[in-house]
Amino acid sequence: MITKPFVCVLLMVCAGAASAAEPACVTVEQGWVRVSQGPMPMSAGYGVIRNNCKAPVVVVAADSTAFGDVSLHQTTLVDGISRMRAVERLPIAPGASAELKPGGLHLMLMQPQAPLSAGAVVPLQLRLEDGRKVDGTLTARTP
Repeated sequence: MITKPFVCVLLMVCAGAASAAEPACVTVEQGWVRVSQGPMPMSAGYGVIRNNCKAPVVVVAADSTAFGDVSLHQTTLVDGISRMRAVERLPIAPGASAELKPGGLHLMLMQPQAPLSAGAVVPLQLRLEDGRKVDGTLTARTP
C-alpha cells in the first residue's frame, strides 16, 4: 500500500526533474551586439528570446562576462520624443518569443571589459524569475 506522504514525495521529485530538464526550452536566437564607433562606455544587444516551454517564463535579469552591467530596456516614442526605460520583468508566454531590436526592446550593455571587434562572440546569460539561467551568445557586428 502506498501512503500519501510517499506519493507527495514522488510527485515533488518528478516535478523537480521535469523543471531541471526544462531550461533548454528557452533560447536566445540570432543574437548580436552593435560594435561601437570609437570609445563608448556602452553598446546594445539584440536578438530573439524564444519560449518553447509548456509554461510561461519571466526574464528578470541578464549578465555577460564581457560587460560590467547588462540590463533590459524598452525604447518608446512619446510625443515625438524617444524615451528609454528599464524593464524589470519580461514575461514570455509558452510558444511565444520576445524580439530585441533597435528602437524597441533591447539589452543595454554597459562597462565593456574590452573593445569589441566585428565577429567577436559575446557570452550572455538570462536569469528567469524561477531561478533558472539561460545561456546564449551575441555576435558583434557593425550597424
